[in-house]
Amino acid sequence: MERTLKPMSGYFAIILGLALFALGAFLITSQTKDGSPTLIIGGVISFVLAIFFLKGIVVVSPNHSRVLTFFGKYVGTVKENGLMFINPFFTRQKISLRAENLESAKLKVNDKLGNPIEIAAVIVWQVKDTYKAAFEVEAYMQYVKVQSEASVRHLAMTYPYDNMEAESVGAPAHITLREGGEKVNAMLESELNDRLAPSGIHVLEARIAHLAYAPEIAGAMLQRQQATAIVAARSKIVEGAVGMVEMALAMLSAKEIVQLDEEKKAAMVSNLLVVLCGEKGATPVLNAGTLYQ
Repeated sequence: MERTLKPMSGYFAIILGLALFALGAFLITSQTKDGSPTLIIGGVISFVLAIFFLKGIVVVSPNHSRVLTFFGKYVGTVKENGLMFINPFFTRQKISLRAENLESAKLKVNDKLGNPIEIAAVIVWQVKDTYKAAFEVEAYMQYVKVQSEASVRHLAMTYPYDNMEAESVGAPAHITLREGGEKVNAMLESELNDRLAPSGIHVLEARIAHLAYAPEIAGAMLQRQQATAIVAARSKIVEGAVGMVEMALAMLSAKEIVQLDEEKKAAMVSNLLVVLCGEKGATPVLNAGTLYQ
């Protein structure tokens, strides 16, 4: 469990160290005058204490910490910034408390339906428990990288890439990687926090940064998407054309412009649909006779 220590001010330690150094120098020089060995012993002790205090001076920058151990035993963590005095016999491990960015490599994974996709994420994380980061895992930065890639892989295998693929197997998905948006990011962030909790790491934000089909199927999937778009556009065109034909027949009948039997109505509907639904402009053929010629 993390324990926060409040060490002695480094400025006081500097003043005390310099004072002891000056005292030691004074005692050593005074010994030469009266020849007392007590003065030499006092001077040596003063020098040793001065070195002790000056050696323990440490500068802790903002959003940094020092994890302290004494002969393998955890003593505490210094998070206060500034000039501090720390027992020079303590082993110090520097751990940053700043927010860090991690951009995962582009991973090639099979989604829930078995389609190969490429996926990558950007993760913002921060050390919250210095004890766990220092002692619970071997190297916490490498641990973050490996567990982040594992979480991204698991997310990609849990959901389909998009709903078109899900519908093709008859099981439309409520959440997809492409359309999930904030829900997918929230699930990734939650899983990362669960995986990184043993190392004292807290994930501030996690987002999908890259999502695409793998190169070997990208061309085929693009054609499928284009075909789907064409079918959707054609459906709208046909729907509009049918409405226009219905309106034309109704107006001709209401205004009694021409009387058409069922056969001629069918021919007219066929011709209008060809004209309205065709990709190219129609070339009209003028009939100089009657409708029945």
